[in-house]
This record gives sequence, C-alpha cells and structure tokens, in this order.
Amino acid sequence: MAKWWFANLAPKFGAAASPPAPQDTLITTMYDTPMTTMQLTVQRFSVVSARAFDVVVARLDAAIGHPDMAVFRKDVAAAKTYAELEQVVRRAVGPSDLMEFARFDLGEILRKERAAAPRSLRLVAGNPLIMKQMVEHVPDASSYAPVTILIDERPDGVHLSYDRMASLLVSYGSAEALQVARDLDSKVENLLTTAAA
Repeated sequence: MAKWWFANLAPKFGAAASPPAPQDTLITTMYDTPMTTMQLTVQRFSVVSARAFDVVVARLDAAIGHPDMAVFRKDVAAAKTYAELEQVVRRAVGPSDLMEFARFDLGEILRKERAAAPRSLRLVAGNPLIMKQMVEHVPDASSYAPVTILIDERPDGVHLSYDRMASLLVSYGSAEALQVARDLDSKVENLLTTAAA
C-alpha cells in the first residue's frame, strides 16, 4: 500500500515518488505540512568512580568554567566581531575548554519524598565556539549542544555519564561536523575520566 501511494498519489501532492530513506520517515499532517522523523542510535559513555559524590563533583567543578550567565550573555551581545566573541568565551571556559551553562539537582527533588534517595546532578556544559563549528554543518546539532553530564550515586559507585556527540551526528553525513563532535567527545570523556580517578 505504501509503495502504491508513493508511486501513484505522492506526485499529485507534491511529494517524492519514492519512499524516504530507511532512517527518515515522512509524515504528512491533516494540514499537508511535511514532517520527518529520524532514527538515531546514541552511544552512552559512562565511568564509575569509587570517590565520594561531593569529591567527584568538586573535581568536575574545578575543570569547567562557571561564568555569571547574565554577564556572559551581555558580553556575547556586546562583542562586535568573532575575535571579540572568542575572547569572551576564552575567559568563561575552564581548563577543560568547557563552561557550565546550567545545573539541575535532580537528587534534591528525589529527597523531598525519600530522605535517603541517592544524589543525582545534571550539568549542562559546553563551549559556544565548538557548538558553532558543528551547527555550521549540521543545524540539528543545536539540539544536542551544550551537552548533558550526569553524575549520580548507585550501589556500585558514582556514575559519570555522557551521550557521545559523534553518535548523535553521524547519521547526518557531515564529515566536518563529525570531526568536531569527536574532538568534543574526547574533551568530555577526559574530563569525566579525570574526575572519577
């Protein structure tokens, strides 16, 4: 039925006469607005630390920048050239070349119901200059950067987890974006490995 539709009716509605690629699914709504869905396979990097949760978080904090985001946004807006923007970002990032955009203490929410709930912290971190390099080639990269780093307590230790950017971008077919993503993955994984050690 689907093949018949694409061969016979799709051209009448301005759609392609052949089915979309396997990883993409074309959906047409009642308003005839074409939409696509894309299947992505994500690789999750995770390392387990025997160190205390607070120690792991402190080690991460020491390696990433923590700019005042209100000031950072004003400085970005005030930058007149890309060179000036680079200076703003360089001042904001830490030794890992990354900065914190936000943090969410998920464990605090869990502890409202159960005082002994394990601690869980989500850090949103990245580097605007690195994000720009990916988005230039793959606009959807804006959905994944800055990245999430999850630090949470489990019975076997403190887990530090991260979804590899390269795995999220590989389906888009851009070698340039993929190289930037791999470099970012290396920075984040080195950060997590060092914090966990």
